[in-house]
Amino acid sequence: MKSNIAVAAGLLASSALATPAPAQSNWSADQDKINKKVDAPFGYKAGSDKSIANLKSKVKNVVWILLENRSYDNILGGIRHPGLDNPINNGEYCIPQNLSEPNGKKWCTNSKDFDSVLNDPDHSVTGNNLEFFGQFAPDNADVASGKVKTTNRGFVDKQLLGYPDITPETAAKQVMNYYSEEEVPVLKNLVEEFITFNYWFSCIPGPTNPNRLCATAGTSDGHGKNDNDFDVSAIDIPSIFEVASSKNISWLNYDGTNGAFLPDSLFFNWTASNANDSVVPIENFFQDAYLGQLPQLSYLNPSCCGANTNSMHPNGNVSYGEIFVKQIYEALRNGPQWEDSLLLLTYDETGGFFDHVPAPAAVRPDNKTYTETAVDGSEYTLYFDRLGGRMPTFLISPYTPEGHVENYGVNPATGEHEPYSATSVLKTLGYLWDLEDLTPRVSNSPSFDHLIGPVPRWKVNQLSVPKTF
Repeated sequence: MKSNIAVAAGLLASSALATPAPAQSNWSADQDKINKKVDAPFGYKAGSDKSIANLKSKVKNVVWILLENRSYDNILGGIRHPGLDNPINNGEYCIPQNLSEPNGKKWCTNSKDFDSVLNDPDHSVTGNNLEFFGQFAPDNADVASGKVKTTNRGFVDKQLLGYPDITPETAAKQVMNYYSEEEVPVLKNLVEEFITFNYWFSCIPGPTNPNRLCATAGTSDGHGKNDNDFDVSAIDIPSIFEVASSKNISWLNYDGTNGAFLPDSLFFNWTASNANDSVVPIENFFQDAYLGQLPQLSYLNPSCCGANTNSMHPNGNVSYGEIFVKQIYEALRNGPQWEDSLLLLTYDETGGFFDHVPAPAAVRPDNKTYTETAVDGSEYTLYFDRLGGRMPTFLISPYTPEGHVENYGVNPATGEHEPYSATSVLKTLGYLWDLEDLTPRVSNSPSFDHLIGPVPRWKVNQLSVPKTF
């Protein structure tokens, strides 16, 4: 698969390397304080009247893409850029091959060449538990009190449990390794040109559809697996699509699923009953972008999940995902709506790939729970009071600072410093379009309105963001 990445790297020429941050071999309390710093590149306070007024005056169109199943360290681990909290800047991270032998054989993060990962890592709720906590069914009270800590040491062990016929070396390469700058040149350029979030986590520690539901509705509605409800439009809760329509906010779900499954807006009964015509082929995005006919909200579903798909799903192709991202960016950048647009590129969840940053607690979105039986027979109930793993996320706009790395945001309900997640999009869209918060999770999610500046940056710097990567 290496050849596909090499071809993509040739097609998508990258710019010069950024100066690397000083290497750090161990996480420290001082570093944690630095990372929790809240930045205000334009002096705006998130959620303030001034910040929201600026957001409304600059952003008329939002383009939102959720790619598939990748962790921050997996995708961005090899990119040298000041401030990125990743292995290439900090020093490699090592975990045991077997959790039962903590002082035995260890495997470390390293550069990789897998365009497609043959053995899809476990990203179920209980699989994530083993990867994060070292046990399938940790006691929730012990997790909340800190008695059971998130160590992120179970990734290789879980991959070997799931695929006993592969070698430990293969398992470690699949879940621990990261891509080089040459293998993800488009994402490298996004890091250098726009905003990268250091601490953006998935909504829940579980698989794809519950996370996509949480991203668009502020809750997974008690779903912890990709069950049949997602295939028959049985989700009966409000979504961003329904509340946008109630406010006469135009939207389209550009669907690249090719009929393999329903696009995200059609998870909801409301959409299937009232807005089927708002789901259109993903090819329409490119013509709409070039003609300046994008709606206020463009929500994109890439193709998934096997070979020759472009969502970066583990058993898909990272190189195809790179080309897809480039195509979306170029269509928007070269269209007449560019200076009115905000492009948000993120992932739905981490897909069982290693990341060294522990997933934090979160406000429960509702009173629902999900119970799962693990492969060892143990039973675990998730209360949706913690986030999933850390994922790459980019904020792309003429009004964002160049090469900025965003650390922590601010919980608008408590004023505390907190990481971002998909519900941060819903909070920010609420500010932009005067929408009520869908759930308590949204009400407690940091927004990113303050990261939009008052003028396009090339009008300040007399520079131009390149039109091609």
